[in-house]
Amino acid sequence: MKLVRRVLVTATAAAACVAAAVGATYATGTPAAAAAPAGGDLPPYAVEDFAYPDAGRIQAELGITLKRGDGHVTLADCASATGLMEVYSRTNGKICFRVTGKTGYLSLEIPAVYGMKGDAAHQADVTLTAEGSKQNVTVAPNEWKGVGEAADPERRDHVLVEISVSS
Repeated sequence: MKLVRRVLVTATAAAACVAAAVGATYATGTPAAAAAPAGGDLPPYAVEDFAYPDAGRIQAELGITLKRGDGHVTLADCASATGLMEVYSRTNGKICFRVTGKTGYLSLEIPAVYGMKGDAAHQADVTLTAEGSKQNVTVAPNEWKGVGEAADPERRDHVLVEISVSS
C-alpha cells in the first residue's frame, strides 16, 4: 500500500509541475524555456593564467617583478618565519620567499642579485641573466651561496629570472 501511495504522490507532483509550465506558457505567450538566459548572457569561464596576484602593487612598492608561478613559491615577510628562502640584492636588500608543497616554480625579475640562502626543506634551481648570458645555480636546503654578481668574474649585474624548487 505504501508503494501505491508513493507512486500517486510522485505522479501528482509531476503533473503539478507540467501544469505550472503550461500555465506559464499560455499566460506569457512564450515557452517557459525561453526565459532561461542565452549562452551569451552567461558569465565567462574562469581561466587560470598563473599570473602572480597583486604583482603591480608589489612591483611599485618593492621594485621587483613577480610574473608567473604555480603558487608554491610566494613572497614572504622575512620576519614572519624562519627557514624561508632568502635572496640578496644590492638594490632591494633581502627578499624572502615561502615554499609550500614538494615542488614549486616562480618566474620573476629581481635586479642586482649577489647571494641566496635556500629554504629549510627544498633544493632551489635558480636562473640569472646578465647582458645576454645565463647563470644556472643549484642551492641546497639551508645553503648560503654567492650567485649572480658574486659568482661572475666580470662582476656584472645579474637579474634573478626563475626559481624552481623540489624536495
